[in-house]
Amino acid sequence: MSGGVDSAVAAARALEAGHEVVGVHLALARMPGTLRTGSRGCCTIEDSMDARRVADSLGIAFYVWDFSERFAADVVQDFIDEYREGRTPNPCMRCNQHIKFQAVLERALALGFDAVATGHYAKVVEGPHGKELHRAAAWAKDQSYVLGVLRTNQLDHCYFPLADTPSKAEVREEAKRRGFVVATKPDSHDICFIPDGDTRGWLAERVGSETGSVIDHEGQIVGSHEGAHAFTVGQRKGLQLGFPAADGKPRFVLEVRPKTNEVIVGPKEALAISELAGSMMSFAGADPVASGLAEDRSDEGGFGCSEFACQVQVRAHADPVDALARVEGGELIIRLTEPLLGVAPGQSAVVYVGERVLGQCTIDRTVRSLTASELARA
Repeated sequence: MSGGVDSAVAAARALEAGHEVVGVHLALARMPGTLRTGSRGCCTIEDSMDARRVADSLGIAFYVWDFSERFAADVVQDFIDEYREGRTPNPCMRCNQHIKFQAVLERALALGFDAVATGHYAKVVEGPHGKELHRAAAWAKDQSYVLGVLRTNQLDHCYFPLADTPSKAEVREEAKRRGFVVATKPDSHDICFIPDGDTRGWLAERVGSETGSVIDHEGQIVGSHEGAHAFTVGQRKGLQLGFPAADGKPRFVLEVRPKTNEVIVGPKEALAISELAGSMMSFAGADPVASGLAEDRSDEGGFGCSEFACQVQVRAHADPVDALARVEGGELIIRLTEPLLGVAPGQSAVVYVGERVLGQCTIDRTVRSLTASELARA
């Protein structure tokens, strides 16, 4: 129970469905006196108090579990390390992967519980080859993307009471009818461990700042910066370039090179990619071969499969695009049928087959749609 309206209604529905329900709030940061700032964050003192009020109104037991050390190591430090390497991580994915559906689930099962229920908008359904993760009924609120890291053994113990809810407005109305104090509480957003929203400043304190060059895609120095970690692929604002492009068009970040502290910029056309791949992959339920989507191409190096049709989503609220995917050489390789713009290493690529989440990978590399000569003519 995060202290928000979704988990409050999820707890109420689980109780009404006849389950024995215990409310758990996660303490993920040891910062005494930390208070909620606007609608940022989800794990503050105020949030724990809101969660307790809901639990009291439902008449269920309520506990606060301290996972701050594990959160600091598996989510916060990972976030810092990824930016230090010039990548763009998704901390919500890492939190779901290592905390909510691993650390919490492990403790819950050890205590004799059957499942972890949350207020996520997603579905677990029984498919022909076992449990599957699917999109929620409400496309606008669907959160299956950030759950794409779940594995089969975790899906067996997940419960999402909001799966078939058609809209967030209905959840708020239900919370209001139940008399929950969180009925009109704003949704949390941004990064919970950076409550003021100043990601650049937060990273500068931990990664450090050092003046470096901003270079265009043809090798000309066109500006300077105070730390490559402050930039991400696809970024347009805040570049402060001293030399305008010859064609007068805006330039975007194409690449971040932390080892040389350089930021490479260029035209929008150079952001288009035709392929992406990552070695850190997982499948939410049966893999492509077991699901009958692809032929087995495994070798001594591990699992492999032939190419199969799918859709891929690279951001939580992005539209999925058609693609062809395969597993080869220890990588999930995804060929796009239409270019995607501004895809950065470190982002998660979640693969769908229809409404089903098949699996995901953390993007290690991308292939541009245009060659250098094509880009020069663009």
